[in-house]
Amino acid sequence: MLQLESVRKVYRKKQDEVVALDTANLEIPRGDYVAIIGPSGSGKTTLLSILGAMSAPSEGRILLDGESVYDLPINARAELRQNKIGFVFQTFNLIPYLTAMENVQIPMLLANKHQGQQQQKAEELLHKVGLQDRLHHKPAELSVGQQQRVALARMLANDPAIILADEPTGNLDPATKEQVMSFLAQFNEEGRTIVMVTHDLSAAECAKRTLTLTDGTIHCESEDSLLISA
Repeated sequence: MLQLESVRKVYRKKQDEVVALDTANLEIPRGDYVAIIGPSGSGKTTLLSILGAMSAPSEGRILLDGESVYDLPINARAELRQNKIGFVFQTFNLIPYLTAMENVQIPMLLANKHQGQQQQKAEELLHKVGLQDRLHHKPAELSVGQQQRVALARMLANDPAIILADEPTGNLDPATKEQVMSFLAQFNEEGRTIVMVTHDLSAAECAKRTLTLTDGTIHCESEDSLLISA
């Protein structure tokens, strides 16, 4: 379970202060699929960064399975992020001079897994996303949709329990968007928790529940949502 307890995130620049998150309290159970919507500048990406152990809150705590993430030493936090959290971005962040297979191997390389194990797992994951015939193609040789599927395969490399997706369909045509949302639904059915930031209301409808973030404040979509009022 992911929990936010009285989380505030404040950015300061000289005399100015911007509250990106304002005393947010939230529970995301294991296996949940949450869409977060809201206008630009409302704090969505900040929330995702905090949940992903990449940006410490100014106040409050983030708990993952009961453990306070930002009370961990930096190395332990990096290990948690590597082993438990997968990231999907609007920009695919593929390394242009590496093949699809080599791009997928990167997280396993960083985790010091055996070369043979890396190659076998990368091939299995690319097959899972329908790219078994593109193993040795570089990003420039792939369509936009295929590049996103390579990014999805790479995200799965260390078998994360939690997937954080930041506008995963933002650069995709309607057909490819539908395909990516189908993959995310499949990953959720496998038991993974998904938190997705999106401007796309049709994508948000694929989630089990939707939260709205406005001016740093989280609003639930229904009374039975697991949002705790601040």
